Amino acid sequence: MSGLALMITFVIAISLMILAISRWGAHPFLAIMGVSLLLALIVGLPLAEIPGILGTGFAGIFTSIGIVIILGALIGLILEKTGAAIRLADMVVKVIGPKNPELALMIMGWIVAVPVFCDSGFVILNPIRKAMCAKTGTSSVTMTVALSAGLYTAHVFIPPTPGPIAAAGSLGVGNNLLLVIGVGALVSVPTLIAALIFAKFIGEKVHSQDKMGDLDYQRSVAELVAEYGEIPGGLASLAPIVAPVLLMALGSITSLLTIDGIPGQLLIFLGTPMIALTVGLLCALGLLISTKKMADFCELTNETLKVVGPILFVTAAGGVLGKVIVAAGFVDFIEANAGFISRAGIFFPFLIAAILKTAQGSSTVAMTTTAGIMGIYSDPTSMMSALGLTSPMAATLTVLAIGAGGMTVSHANDSYFWVVTNFGGMEVQDGYKTQTLLTLIMGATAMAAIFILATILI
Repeated sequence: MSGLALMITFVIAISLMILAISRWGAHPFLAIMGVSLLLALIVGLPLAEIPGILGTGFAGIFTSIGIVIILGALIGLILEKTGAAIRLADMVVKVIGPKNPELALMIMGWIVAVPVFCDSGFVILNPIRKAMCAKTGTSSVTMTVALSAGLYTAHVFIPPTPGPIAAAGSLGVGNNLLLVIGVGALVSVPTLIAALIFAKFIGEKVHSQDKMGDLDYQRSVAELVAEYGEIPGGLASLAPIVAPVLLMALGSITSLLTIDGIPGQLLIFLGTPMIALTVGLLCALGLLISTKKMADFCELTNETLKVVGPILFVTAAGGVLGKVIVAAGFVDFIEANAGFISRAGIFFPFLIAAILKTAQGSSTVAMTTTAGIMGIYSDPTSMMSALGLTSPMAATLTVLAIGAGGMTVSHANDSYFWVVTNFGGMEVQDGYKTQTLLTLIMGATAMAAIFILATILI
């Protein structure tokens, strides 16, 4: 098949996949796998080789990042169920103070969403949002948008949230999550600043139906604590998040300094994401013990596997599609036309993720599918290589570009859109003016920051 025919086939395949998910109600796993098989047949791959190509692509994600995704999600669920997320949120307010309620709530959301899904995070923190509105007299819409932005930014940029972890694994930087976390935090800054400016602006234009009454912040926090029973202390709540990051940092420093002997080997071992997150899980188990909820551990594990299972399978399906794309010769065509196509560079994954996000609603599906298409940065046959993104830093920035696309935009086919709109007391049309426009501004701002970093660092 000629190069132009290959590209037309690729566009049709992606369009068919989007239609299957968004219009025909097919599960993303089946849609991606089905399109991968159909694409392999249409481009004329040898029939005897197709099963092996599909199997290799599927198994790759479980080998590289599957366990890490499960561990990260389990830590997050434990933080949520023990009330540690509430403790973290209250600590943020005490540090920042009541004079900057929008900023406090935004940072609160950003921290809580590192281990907790943004949907759950919004539900958990919404009582605090309402109490802060009542106490400070700040617009409910402003606070809703600020909280949504903080949660969503961490959700797409900061591991151990499943989306960025899966993307990092697919692109070959799964063992360098500290770099992803660091650069992701850096990209978060301009993204959140833009969101904060927009939150203050839109709060004067749109009004919600929230009824605050005589809510008091401290009383609301106390009521939430009472619902959880015994709630963990601040250091204990921080440990499951901070311990893995510190261990990964020590492992990276040890590798850079080439420290030999058993101490060096031990630090590198503890600094691998799988082991570091295992230590984080042990810290989280301490939360269950201290709150007398250890009996719930098995149920929490089952709940985590139910949530993470679809993410893992969709991620693996994305890997299958990526393998088929490579085997079909798409990368060869791009390399042959590198002078034209490679100009897209890091914008290419952003656009693919944004199209998938807007069409089918799930940020995680958009991110994992796009990452599967891109492939591993060190593989000379991958899309990453064809676009000239062949270094760990380039792969890290590509993960973030995929994340920026994965938040662009949130509208009616996105569950988070409905969580923010309903809990924020807004009508659907107001949701488009706030949440949808917010995610467009955030995605564009983040991508601009990523492009600037790419010009400097790559």
